[in-house]
Amino acid sequence: MSEHPSPTPAPFTDSILGQAPAMEALRAQLRRLATFDRLGNPHVPTLLLRGETGTGKGLLARIIHESGPRAKGPFIAVNCAAIPETLLEAELFGFAAGAFTDAKSAKPGLFEAASGGTLFLDEIDALPLGLQPKLLTAIEDKRIRRLGAVATQQVDVKLIAATKEELLGLAEAGQFRADLYHRLAVVELAIPPLRAREQDSVLLAHHFLQVYAAAHKLHPKRLMTDAETWLRQYAWPGNVRELRHLMERATLLSPEERLDAPTLQRLAVMRL
Repeated sequence: MSEHPSPTPAPFTDSILGQAPAMEALRAQLRRLATFDRLGNPHVPTLLLRGETGTGKGLLARIIHESGPRAKGPFIAVNCAAIPETLLEAELFGFAAGAFTDAKSAKPGLFEAASGGTLFLDEIDALPLGLQPKLLTAIEDKRIRRLGAVATQQVDVKLIAATKEELLGLAEAGQFRADLYHRLAVVELAIPPLRAREQDSVLLAHHFLQVYAAAHKLHPKRLMTDAETWLRQYAWPGNVRELRHLMERATLLSPEERLDAPTLQRLAVMRL
């Protein structure tokens, strides 16, 4: 009995939607970079994702994680702007028993927790200047030192950082360490805003209508020609996140099966 070969799995980059040339280039870069990610490799490249709010930096980081050899390991996301400066060092690097008044027992940090997987540092521009040398050491040496500890510990972590800011400008203004910027920017991936790839707005709108229809067990709504024109012409200040929320709103609130431009315009200024 002859055996049929297993079908070749679709490339992970297929889950990154978009037909604009910038998105094709991004997918090509990610396919190449994926070949350099190996567990235990001390030179695994750190990635810097740059894009406006709502362009999907967090989603892209997760896709990168799930596409490589670390997929079975942890994916830990941290928003550097959401944790008070006084707590961030302990969160990232952990602490030894007695490091401060309430440290009755040692606690590993997120670098250790992410070992064998990926640590995603969003809004890296908000990382306090005093912590940046320690992050640079962790990236270069793949070793961390808990707060209050003497010994260092090795960690096998793929680091992905993200920002909506122009880090080079911040570095030149003394608001971000230049050495850390240059270390992060060895591989910098730019995610284009949705207004720069207008045809993708229609593709993504159809996708989100399918997603939310399936989630709520409904027939997916259809876009009329004038609605597609409106989608291409709208500025999308909130980028893909705003488009996703608009399609969810249309699924939940619009009784019409076919969405026209006036309906989208009306729903665009509503908030659930």
